[in-house]
Amino acid sequence: MAGKKQFDVDTALDAAMVQFWRAGYADTSLDDLSRATGLNRSSIYSSLGDKDSLYSRCLDRYATRYGARYDQALSGASEEPLRAVRAFFEVTLKRIADPDLPDGCLVAQTAMAIPVLSPTIATRAIEALGIQRARLRTALIAAKLSDSDADNFAVHIAAVNQSLAVMSRAEASRKQLHTVIDITMSALSQALRTPRV
Repeated sequence: MAGKKQFDVDTALDAAMVQFWRAGYADTSLDDLSRATGLNRSSIYSSLGDKDSLYSRCLDRYATRYGARYDQALSGASEEPLRAVRAFFEVTLKRIADPDLPDGCLVAQTAMAIPVLSPTIATRAIEALGIQRARLRTALIAAKLSDSDADNFAVHIAAVNQSLAVMSRAEASRKQLHTVIDITMSALSQALRTPRV
């Protein structure tokens, strides 16, 4: 029975995550969450928490799920940094192209809504963006970029990655998204060829 409840909770969390991702925190009501999860209001509160708690859980779930994929993509950065960063972007492109998922990025959407979010959720979004920059910095240091270049490219690549998600919501074409990535990859390639001082 415990296993079944855990499965049901996971399924409900995924459904709530997609609902928040599609509509945003402010535009998602408890009725929307009830329809998405198949749970009544009292079950949502008792199993998943209030709206803020549920959103935090969904944000953590999203960051963990895609964070693991980004980590895997960047794992070969010390041997093949350009391939690793390209694979990092591919994680985002695959997510964007998945017809079963909303466009964009839950973390980017949350960051854009910070002015209307509770301090707890705003802090979670800022932390998620910081983790993304940190994983990129670690990979770029492993690729033998200088500390300064690794810092700068980590900020840049994270920003480009978030912009891909935002552009996808504005119906940018795959070609446009690849063009944005290619320009970043060209700059990174040049930095990797520059001798480290």
